[in-house]
Amino acid sequence: MTLGAFSVSLNVKDIHASKTFYETLGFSVFAGNIEQNYLIMKNGDSIIGLFQGMFEQNILTFNPGWNQNADTLDTFDDVRAIQKHLKSNKIKLERETDANTSGPASVVLYDPDGNTILIDQHI
Repeated sequence: MTLGAFSVSLNVKDIHASKTFYETLGFSVFAGNIEQNYLIMKNGDSIIGLFQGMFEQNILTFNPGWNQNADTLDTFDDVRAIQKHLKSNKIKLERETDANTSGPASVVLYDPDGNTILIDQHI
């Protein structure tokens, strides 16, 4: 099973302060809109998302169908196939997608320590 691009989505208190901090660590803005309180930043293949006021916890995010540059992959494991695999292995899903659809969709689950995992397919 291939989950696609990986990033950490951070719940930040002040997106401007966080942007400055991560720029100091060598990250640069890759996507997003600071006026809408979110930025995606990169340092090499490392990706972080800064999100102010959008969710309560930090989230491990996977994007099936994308590489680390958000380029569309020719082949990938669809989120519905990933969901089927997780369910067949008795992994409890917090949010599921309709297995009879196609295109963009997402699922949410928690690891054994309560960390949120988002598998978010954009294509």
